[in-house]
Amino acid sequence: MAFVFYAIRRCGVSRVWDRCALITVTALTAATALAAAGPASASASVPGRDVTVMTFNIHHGTDPDDVLNLDHVAQTVEQSGADVIGLQEVDRHFASRSEFVDQAEWLAERLGLHLAYGTNLDLDPEKPGDPRRQYGTAILSRFPITNSHNTLLPRSETGEQRGLLEADLMVRGKKFRFLNTHLEHTSQAERHTQVAAINTIVNGSRLPTVLVGDLNATPGSGEIASVTKRLTDTWPVAGKGDGFTYDSVNPRERIDYVFASQGVEARRAQVLDVAISDHRPLRVELSIQ
Repeated sequence: MAFVFYAIRRCGVSRVWDRCALITVTALTAATALAAAGPASASASVPGRDVTVMTFNIHHGTDPDDVLNLDHVAQTVEQSGADVIGLQEVDRHFASRSEFVDQAEWLAERLGLHLAYGTNLDLDPEKPGDPRRQYGTAILSRFPITNSHNTLLPRSETGEQRGLLEADLMVRGKKFRFLNTHLEHTSQAERHTQVAAINTIVNGSRLPTVLVGDLNATPGSGEIASVTKRLTDTWPVAGKGDGFTYDSVNPRERIDYVFASQGVEARRAQVLDVAISDHRPLRVELSIQ
């Protein structure tokens, strides 16, 4: 109330009393409103930390007819309006199937986004002096990536190497963790061991955390039940319908997911109706509390 008394003192004894009275009443009204609002008013004025995320298995940029068109992937990401995107099956100088292009870097530059890449397969080049042939996952982000790390997941002797790509993002002054993975498609037992490794990493996170990816497992499976002991499957919370993501031409399974930890609220989930890969992208609008 100090500024109320300041307003009265500033007016003093004057012939313009009406004007002073108006200043005093206005100040008193403002002070009363602030007192009634309390601390919650200050927090309400802080801009929201809304983030739209997407997961998309891009099948190294080829469509269901196996025709390469990476720009279709870029256009889909662009039109989705997603802020953070987890991509699976991303080539880097890998093979003729993707024309030996560094797809991760190409997409990041084409879209003007920050990039983190997780190398799961790292092979010698076909010709000496060429870049190493890499295959894995990528994270594209409108927000700065302050740290990233790829963890190779357990596999059998015959299984393909899989990984968990982690990125810490700074969203309007708030840090949160974004994880992207692609689990083994041939063995449920192998997926269980991979999920156990992922859970260990998730349990060690003290940040609001989002896990996305192609888990090659349906919602009723033991693998998904294990993930949801700590994280929430956002589709039942914020989506409508069956949420099928595979395959893109005749969707019949939900195997692509966005999971969220406490402190992250799902507001809307949507499977995009496009067939530019063998999977359909999953887009989810989130709020970081």
